[in-house]
Amino acid sequence: MPERYDVIITGSGAGGSAVAHKLVLAGKRVLLLEKGHRLPRDGSTLDVAQVFAEGRFKNREPWRDGRGGTFVPGEYHNVGGKTKWYGAALLRFDPHEFAADRDHQCLSWPFGYEELAPYYDQAEALLHVSRFPNEPGIQAVLDKVVNGDGRWRPAALPLGLKPEILRDETEAKHFDGFASVAGYKSDAEINLLGPIADAPNFTLLTKKKVVGLLHSDRTPHRVTGVVCADGTSYEAETVVLGAGALTSPRILQDHIAAGGLGGLPSAPVVGANIKIHANTALLAVSPFSHRDVLRKTAILFNDEFPHSTVQCLGWMDGEILATQLPGAVPQFVNNAIGARTIGFFVTTEDGSSPENRVVSGGGEQMPTLDYDLRRLAPAHDEHLNVVRAFSRRLHAAGMATADRYLGIAGTAHALGSMVAGLDPSGSVVDSHGRVHGMSGLYVADGSVLPRSSRVNPALTIYAWGLRLGDHLAGSRGGGTP
Repeated sequence: MPERYDVIITGSGAGGSAVAHKLVLAGKRVLLLEKGHRLPRDGSTLDVAQVFAEGRFKNREPWRDGRGGTFVPGEYHNVGGKTKWYGAALLRFDPHEFAADRDHQCLSWPFGYEELAPYYDQAEALLHVSRFPNEPGIQAVLDKVVNGDGRWRPAALPLGLKPEILRDETEAKHFDGFASVAGYKSDAEINLLGPIADAPNFTLLTKKKVVGLLHSDRTPHRVTGVVCADGTSYEAETVVLGAGALTSPRILQDHIAAGGLGGLPSAPVVGANIKIHANTALLAVSPFSHRDVLRKTAILFNDEFPHSTVQCLGWMDGEILATQLPGAVPQFVNNAIGARTIGFFVTTEDGSSPENRVVSGGGEQMPTLDYDLRRLAPAHDEHLNVVRAFSRRLHAAGMATADRYLGIAGTAHALGSMVAGLDPSGSVVDSHGRVHGMSGLYVADGSVLPRSSRVNPALTIYAWGLRLGDHLAGSRGGGTP
């Protein structure tokens, strides 16, 4: 007989780890299944060649793109998920971003900001969110941008970083897009799983790829456990999908197909409405060398582009730059350019289109991510305009620029493929994350987010997971973490 738990969670990223944290502290017997493994602590996750040039730690599974081509999404399968690799920018969505915005093709949340606010508080405390002063080089650039056009408003960027990182130059230069070895960067593994790791009611198993859902005889709508690729199975009263917006909907799609559940009102919506943000990396090169180390300390807003933001990126040098340029470029040229380069990340909220969707291959064929920003014309147009406008400001400040739209492979902010809502015909989960028309099945990851906002979604996914954990534990929550 399969071993039985109170709750099984698939995936150890922000949402899954937040649910696990809450439930273990509440005394529930929890099994957390992670497809990948723990990252090494030997310094390799800070090595530019291994992280960027070789892509040693990245997902290598090919996908179809909906237009006959193939690509590899920018995913990571390891304990802590993408939170080990993110840039630790932990921002709240604004209150108005919980309402529908039809002009921008944005859906509404099933509740308002005030419902998530106490869990934002908890997440910020658990992740030790703080703000750092701008270093001289970044501050000089921001001053030139703002002094030339007051519509650009810089603000301190809330970061999940320990202040001690400033005393470790290697870590400070390699937190944005790298996995910390010393634990200076807040992530799901260290900050949420670490405090419960030795609890007797918590089990974490790695290299466990969930490929199916168990159910009672003749009642496929009642989920009772999971099946893994290695043939093992586990039972629980409740199963929580937390494997991410590209994986969780495929698990549910396969279960719907196998169980003959196509008549569920929400079945056609599973996998639809996926959002990945419109993201462009913008490099600005000045005549002068820049000596700032942390760099990623500011975010800019402009009311002319209400769905967009511009963030500073972390450290840039010739070694990192070389991984993005043709191999024929001599290293001394890379070094010269890298020493004068500051990076920015331009983000625009993309709306929801039912045509933008994840489609499972059923385990036999490659899965498909059919996403085209042109289906979201308001987001497409605003993104082009904000990139152009900010580039002009940098040109006026005496800097040359180059930009690259991340496109479909840039799935770090993949969201919305199992959107939360009150109407089962237009959403997949209810306001507490339970899949419409099913029992025992909940969703904890970013696939539930109805909107992507104009900022990084990690803090909101953590907050959703903490709230779901309280719900499953039978607590009204909102207290201290």
